Amino acid sequence: MPRPHKCRRVEFLPDVTYFKPAGKPLRELEEVRMSIEEVEALRLKDLEGLEQEAGAEKMNVSRPTFQRILASARRKVSDAMLNGKAIRIDGGNFEIKCRRLRCHQGHEWKQEIPVSAIPALCPQCHEPSVEPVTSISLSTKGRILE
Repeated sequence: MPRPHKCRRVEFLPDVTYFKPAGKPLRELEEVRMSIEEVEALRLKDLEGLEQEAGAEKMNVSRPTFQRILASARRKVSDAMLNGKAIRIDGGNFEIKCRRLRCHQGHEWKQEIPVSAIPALCPQCHEPSVEPVTSISLSTKGRILE
């Protein structure tokens, strides 16, 4: 029986979680599923330009694990691009390092963890109605670090 996966730490949840090739109806496309951890590894290595050791540290995993996550993500992106497949980003086994919040006036901001509770007031307009914003479902083993 394999050992259970350790929760990977992520700092970013993408607002857009679905990509598809232009000019082809969705019903005709195959789909590639990427986990939140895979997207985070791509972000840290390819967008932020971090070395694997630093990326692994940020995600709270070993360097070889970071390499495996990154290789899987790159393979999936390549498959989708070269074979005209859609990409769906969801799920995984992760912890969120920061939380996005929004007041009822529409102001959004990020709050670093640890967070014991949602703040009582918006820092911009002092609106008392504040709620967390999640662009994807965290029901697939994702959780907010508190």
